[in-house]
Amino acid sequence: MTTAVIADDEPQLVRALQALLAAAWPELQIVATARNGVEAAALIAQHAPDLALLDIQMPGLTGLEVAQGIEGTTRVVFVTAYDEYAVEAFEQEAFDYLLKPVNAARLQRTVERLRRPPAVPGTDDTALLDVLQRLLPAARLPGAPAPDRLRWVRAGSGDVTHQVDVADVLFFRADEKYTCVQTVNSEHLIRTPIADLAAQLDPAQFVQVHRSTIVNLAHLAGTRRDEASRLFVRLRGHAGELPVSRAYVHLFKAM
Repeated sequence: MTTAVIADDEPQLVRALQALLAAAWPELQIVATARNGVEAAALIAQHAPDLALLDIQMPGLTGLEVAQGIEGTTRVVFVTAYDEYAVEAFEQEAFDYLLKPVNAARLQRTVERLRRPPAVPGTDDTALLDVLQRLLPAARLPGAPAPDRLRWVRAGSGDVTHQVDVADVLFFRADEKYTCVQTVNSEHLIRTPIADLAAQLDPAQFVQVHRSTIVNLAHLAGTRRDEASRLFVRLRGHAGELPVSRAYVHLFKAM
């Protein structure tokens, strides 16, 4: 019997999705439902379901963060009202991405794919890319030219505009309406959101350690765990420490 966990902070949407699944896949057993990301992560670890249907914007942890922490063979389908997370969802190896309100016919197609025998590696990629191309027409697909990586950040201060080399940046951190650009000798504020910066920076050099923070690995000095086993990173030239959220701890396991 195939098992599933559903996570959404809106109970009426959970009930609606359960009803649609009952019609499309009567044999599917919903073993648990979660109202937030922390609860979802715990229930998935407890039940090790075959399938997790996750909302993306939830209290505690986002669905994307929950997916990052899943160990084992649980397949993930995101169910969300926001299409701007599609690229990141597929980077988390999502099986599919459904937009609210969920359409019964669209869910049926997802169920049919889920119920098929394991495919030859790579054959599911075409279906995922079709969804991605429909959601985000401007997204880069395999075979398209690699994007130009961000080399400089322009930051205004009064009448002066600073041209900051990203190689000199220790970290970027969201600060209410602005993003702080921290170098060894200076701090600048820009209006570019963290999500936009993450898409433009070289992923081999810059990694996200928190939903609000991106660090430059070239300046990484070390890591530290506190008494509660929370992880912090230390950067050369910066006196403080930066917290690493649970969703990104795995990036530092080999360090």
